[in-house]
Amino acid sequence: MTIYQPKEGYRYNSDSIFLYDFISSFAPKGRLLDIGCGVGVISLLLGRDFELEITAIDKQERMIKYARDNFATNGIDADIIISDIADFAIDQKFDYIISNPPFYDSAVTQSNNEHINIARYSHHMPISVLVSSVKRLLAPRGYFIFCYDAKQIDTVIYELKKAKINPEIIQFVHPKADRDAKIAMVSARAGSKSMLKVLPPFITFDEDGQYMPKAKEAFEKANTNAVDKPLL
Repeated sequence: MTIYQPKEGYRYNSDSIFLYDFISSFAPKGRLLDIGCGVGVISLLLGRDFELEITAIDKQERMIKYARDNFATNGIDADIIISDIADFAIDQKFDYIISNPPFYDSAVTQSNNEHINIARYSHHMPISVLVSSVKRLLAPRGYFIFCYDAKQIDTVIYELKKAKINPEIIQFVHPKADRDAKIAMVSARAGSKSMLKVLPPFITFDEDGQYMPKAKEAFEKANTNAVDKPLL
């Protein structure tokens, strides 16, 4: 699958591929909303692999243009809308809501590139705003599947519990076996009473810096061809 993206600015990375692989394990179906879709890589891959009615939103006009181009190029139907999730209003509920949101703490050194800044730092989409918006849009028994900064998992669980979207499965992603987790992939469900299940860690690289089998398998399954394209 060909994915066009800007040469400068936010570019999708392994987080998106690993999250796509994680979401795929739930065999999503029905109506799906991709929040902060960027160039559309995750929902594009899911739309290729599963029968879904896709709505994708992002508040950056540049990203929306790339997403629309990518969906058209790959022949996948979707409603692609420019909107901030806090302002997004639609007369339907979604069976699956997915997101690779901006999650870096605003206290760290930030990029001066406006588009990268919006895509990376949590003050542009606070977790409290994201979760409350998901609660408003999620169908009964619907799934919210996303990734977040592993160091903030306590806040993530607190916000989900407060919204009565129960975290069911978490998997931590580590660069190497002896390194701290960088991100956590989370599956939560409205109305669920299941106890939390923590999966074995997802290790990205072996000690020689080569992709571990699960990481390599995720890239092979995604089978993306990233192509730089002038700003749209």
